[in-house]
Amino acid sequence: MNADRYGTPTAVELVESVVEFLEKDVAGALSGRPRFHLRVAVNALNIVRRQLQLGSDNNRLCDAALASLGVSSERELSDAIRSGALEDGYQLRGVLRTLVTARLQVNNPTYLETYT
Repeated sequence: MNADRYGTPTAVELVESVVEFLEKDVAGALSGRPRFHLRVAVNALNIVRRQLQLGSDNNRLCDAALASLGVSSERELSDAIRSGALEDGYQLRGVLRTLVTARLQVNNPTYLETYT
């Protein structure tokens, strides 16, 4: 995303501001189920922030990895694996690792940090 096009604050900065407000000003006033729902909302906003921050780079990396196997999407990759057109090997495993890593960087970076 071209931050210069829209000026400041950027989308990432806006999301970060909302997260900070929710965590610092709202969370303390809540308990029980509403507080749980607040945590879910904060987690969702953090996923959006990471998508905005990492999306372009991750897309390029994943597109290149898929292209190295002669496919252009994860759907084509799964179809090729299912049909037997692609055999298990280091190249396929490397592409799968790239795809999973990119997804975890956005959806659950703590899991990635803990288990790699």
